Amino acid sequence: MSKTYKAYAVHLFTATGAVFAMLAMLAAVDGQWSLMFLWLVVAFVVDGVDGPLARRYHVETYAKNIDGNILDMIIDYLTYIFIPAFALFKSGLLPGWTGWLAIIVITFASALYLVDTRMKTKDKSFSGFPGCWNMVVIVLFALQPNFWFTLALVAVLAVAMFTSLKFVHPVRTARWRVVTLPMAFAWTFFAGWAAWVDFHPESWAHWGLLITSVYLLLAGILQQIIPERKRA
Repeated sequence: MSKTYKAYAVHLFTATGAVFAMLAMLAAVDGQWSLMFLWLVVAFVVDGVDGPLARRYHVETYAKNIDGNILDMIIDYLTYIFIPAFALFKSGLLPGWTGWLAIIVITFASALYLVDTRMKTKDKSFSGFPGCWNMVVIVLFALQPNFWFTLALVAVLAVAMFTSLKFVHPVRTARWRVVTLPMAFAWTFFAGWAAWVDFHPESWAHWGLLITSVYLLLAGILQQIIPERKRA
């Protein structure tokens, strides 16, 4: 297979995320939250794999007629933001006015964040919370916290999107990647497991989901606090 065909094949692979987004949305409309999250986890895996593939096969050189960044951004907005916000609203985790406030804040703030040219740092991390609402909402579904805590978390993370706080990219942030990448794999496993067992309250997946989520949420901020050792 030529380099051009391989590059275009990566774009086709990325575009499958849109199909998984639609399947997730159909499940969400029917209130099938576990199925919705399973499709979102599949889309999450695609999003995690297509970036390294795009760099490996040099899509910007051999398949430049398709803008992979725009394609990725469209799918990310659907799977990371729009569908999770819908689920948060329709599931009843945030009743009444709190649900309305959450979906307005999430969709509005995240749209602005995704087009902010300052969202990436020099070490390939994210500047500000990167709008990973799919990861947040699945933890909320699993743990079912008080709705005031949920509303406060949404508000804090929405504000954090526009701060200088750093959030690691599991694949591209080199520092602590030896820990971060396995944590990201573990998070994906626990998220799929939690959804597969329909968020059973006694599932050990919930603890794994919580621990890996806390690490991924705080790792970048800790890196800002803890100075990196200079190599000799």
